[in-house]
Amino acid sequence: MPSINLIIAFGLLAGIVAIGFYAIRWMLLREQTRARWEQAADVDVNQALDSSSPRGWLSGWLFLAGYRSAAAPWTFVAGMITCTMVGMGAATLFLLSGLQQVMERTVVLVPGGVGETFLPVVWVAPWIIAILLICLPVTIVRSARRKRVAMIEQDLPLAMELMATLSEAGLSFDSALLRILKTRLAGRPLANELNLYHADLLAGRPRIQSLRRLSGRIRIGSISILVSALVQAEQMGMGIAKVLRTQADDIRARRREKAIAFANSLPVKRLFPLVICFLPGLFVWTLGPAFVQLFKLTETFTRGGGF
Repeated sequence: MPSINLIIAFGLLAGIVAIGFYAIRWMLLREQTRARWEQAADVDVNQALDSSSPRGWLSGWLFLAGYRSAAAPWTFVAGMITCTMVGMGAATLFLLSGLQQVMERTVVLVPGGVGETFLPVVWVAPWIIAILLICLPVTIVRSARRKRVAMIEQDLPLAMELMATLSEAGLSFDSALLRILKTRLAGRPLANELNLYHADLLAGRPRIQSLRRLSGRIRIGSISILVSALVQAEQMGMGIAKVLRTQADDIRARRREKAIAFANSLPVKRLFPLVICFLPGLFVWTLGPAFVQLFKLTETFTRGGGF
């Protein structure tokens, strides 16, 4: 067991060193880029980093999750370092406190030698705790990204229906957009992105470029399809109302198909929690005492003690 703990600790230490090396390298490259920007033009670098065009894979990943300040990458790296230290400290405390030895003795006491099967789980338990704590910042960012995508996909069908209806009533695309931004969608991620799109238009950017920047800030399949249709309509001079109505119907149909697919997959998804969590507990509750007596009887018989 000590050798296994040493191997796992060495692997985790090597991974932490590699992550720290790449994090420091990324910070140095970012500082060099900042220095080149300051030398090339008299611009506010912090404002440039807060724009809708993030620099670097880490900034882009955090940007898509909704963390768009200039300090977001630094905060993430600091959180990773802190969680790494806490995770390694928790694993070390788990080992030094003697809790692992207590768990080993408890597991070995299970009759019939069944408990020895679970000894590897006890040996790697502190390192599993360490890995879970180290991955906590990544889990938080991924959860924020999934929540943001879910909120945008929830609001998009209603927004498209309203825009199609207002466009068919005679309003222009921009006027319909301003009306939608004043509805219950205000303050949600989709409304914030549409506000940025409207700000790009007011700044003088062409509509096609602003639409493509909108798609790049969100990076969701439904938005990409919608932006492609609007760009094509803008380039060919088509009526925007018909395009919006077609896209609204298409988005509603895709949402219905996704709901049907999710409903059809529920029986399969329920199977794994049922088999892994419910049935073992049921078997232990009903057949556990009988198996314990059987193991004791078998152990007594193998030792030659008779019945």
